[in-house]
Amino acid sequence: MYAEVGDRIIVCSAEADGADHTGQIVEVRRSDGGPPYLVEWDDSMSDSLVYPGSNSFFMRGSHRSLV
Repeated sequence: MYAEVGDRIIVCSAEADGADHTGQIVEVRRSDGGPPYLVEWDDSMSDSLVYPGSNSFFMRGSHRSLV
């Protein structure tokens, strides 16, 4: 998995009626683009360190990339 600063991340809810969690990658800490990523979340404007799981994907421009 690979990400760049500015990519969007979407973490899909595990609950059927739950909301997805979306944010923007503001820092990539590894030189190879691998996790962890510092993400600024849209709903809270807070930052957190993220290791994306199988319920996550990135959006780069008009393309989607499964994580």
